[in-house]
Amino acid sequence: MSSKNMTKKQVQTFFERLREQRPTPQTELNYSSPFELLIAVMLSAQATDVSVNKATDKLYPIANTAQSILNLGVEGLKSYIKTIGLYNSKAENVIKTCQILVDQYQGNIPETRKELEALPGVGRKTANVVLNTAFGHPTMAVDTHIFRVGNRTGLAIGKNVLEVEHRLIKVIPKEFIVDAHHWLILHGRYCCIARKPKCGECIVADVCNWKDRFEFGATKPIKLKEIH
Repeated sequence: MSSKNMTKKQVQTFFERLREQRPTPQTELNYSSPFELLIAVMLSAQATDVSVNKATDKLYPIANTAQSILNLGVEGLKSYIKTIGLYNSKAENVIKTCQILVDQYQGNIPETRKELEALPGVGRKTANVVLNTAFGHPTMAVDTHIFRVGNRTGLAIGKNVLEVEHRLIKVIPKEFIVDAHHWLILHGRYCCIARKPKCGECIVADVCNWKDRFEFGATKPIKLKEIH
């Protein structure tokens, strides 16, 4: 699936177009505080944002702080999130995380990757989402969508998520970096999808380096014949 790397000019155009399409991109997880975002992202592992939102829309009016979720206990929390995949282990991790937040951070969310990754159930990707979305840090959380878009288009080619993450941070201009995570996820979720990408509708198809894009509807550049 990998393509050749994009040029600086291609990368610039790529993000200018995505910005024009979605000037204020947002996560599709519902949240109103850094804590709510952290819990939602923890719950979203191997689950859809829609399923997480259905659960948190019922949970957060009842408990949306570390202490209030802690008060529910593991079984109480499970009753709200049992429709989400892996809810047993997620409930355990959320309760453990809430205990640490209450004991060490007065219920607040730490703003460093090291502190976030020390929380049960929080890995590098979750930490990057929270740092970027809640606090505006220039981090890049690489999920399956971003991994696919990076490799397919030639924006950031890498054998694993860490390689793609480092490449994205390196090649994305500073003016785009804070919103790039959301642009790439949304582009991967709704246009550059896995099996049948919508290349015919893609606003960046002409700067994409994926050689198969024309088979999926991308318009080939017109070569004007010389007029004698």
